[in-house]
Amino acid sequence: MKKSLVALALMGVFAGAYAQSSVTIYGTVDAGISKRTGTTTQVGKRDNNKLGFKGIEDLGSGLKAIFQLEIRYEPDTGTIENTTATTSRPLFQGQSRVGLQGDFGTVRLGRGLTAFQETSTAFEPWSGMPGVAGYQTDLQVAGYTSDPLSPVGNSNNRFSNAVFYNSPMIADMFQLNVTVAAKEANGNPAIVGKGTTLNPQFPANSAPQTMPYSLSATAANGPFAAYAAYEKNAVETKLWSVGASFKPINDLKLMGSYQKQDQGNSTLINPNTKAWLLGANYTVGAGLIRVGYGQKTPDNALNSPALAKTKQASIGYDYNLSARTYLYVDASNKKAATTLNFYSLGIHHNF
Repeated sequence: MKKSLVALALMGVFAGAYAQSSVTIYGTVDAGISKRTGTTTQVGKRDNNKLGFKGIEDLGSGLKAIFQLEIRYEPDTGTIENTTATTSRPLFQGQSRVGLQGDFGTVRLGRGLTAFQETSTAFEPWSGMPGVAGYQTDLQVAGYTSDPLSPVGNSNNRFSNAVFYNSPMIADMFQLNVTVAAKEANGNPAIVGKGTTLNPQFPANSAPQTMPYSLSATAANGPFAAYAAYEKNAVETKLWSVGASFKPINDLKLMGSYQKQDQGNSTLINPNTKAWLLGANYTVGAGLIRVGYGQKTPDNALNSPALAKTKQASIGYDYNLSARTYLYVDASNKKAATTLNFYSLGIHHNF
């Protein structure tokens, strides 16, 4: 009888521990047919395709351990994202972070989106998706890259070897976000910068001279939301960005942002790049209309800044087949040194 009671008690302990921990497998499969000026029709994507694992363990007293690992892949070939004969990305390209969460906020270590890059996606009409019709990977960052001292082909909007902090909500309205990267070399090719081919400003596999960091603050009050952000990367390029959104009715979200990039530490000609963006999302029945227009100038132009201006107008439509699956169509016109027209039709599924 005593043995039975002990066994039942042990089973209860293990069951309780299991109930306080969870691991979730999730992902995205997005594929479409697209055509852009000067290319043949291709199978591509609007959003990043990912396979992720995330977990949480209740440690008691309001403290939790968390982790997240995210693989990114190409839907048309099944290969790791952006893998070619000359470029490759890490297995956990999306993120690989572990940390603690409590009344103090959330602290994580590893690799992931910087505070600025993660915050700004909520103020872009394609929600930060990297499709050609979207704005977040070019205009909303004013041509900026968060990780210039990385291997060829790596993503431009993440820090590796970093500490990430998100504060709790302050007065149910404000949040502060901080990302700080270590001064570690990460396998970059040589970057000439203000040097020469024989004596580049940033030799191959350079370690940052100063610590890269990213800061953002968000505010939300009813239908209004806003953010402000500042970031400095490993080659000491600086970026300032502000944005806001407003929902005059529940189905309509208006948004805009302005950003400025300063490459004065590594660029001699036109080191300042400015960009702005206006956009809207409008829900109609089972569909969502996305529209946007933005400009960027001068983007390191060697000639007149007026000749280097980028102008982009885009429109998209999502039709929800279910809570997890939707069809989409995008069209975009981008004018810079040349004109690029882009069209795509695809399907997006979350699991």
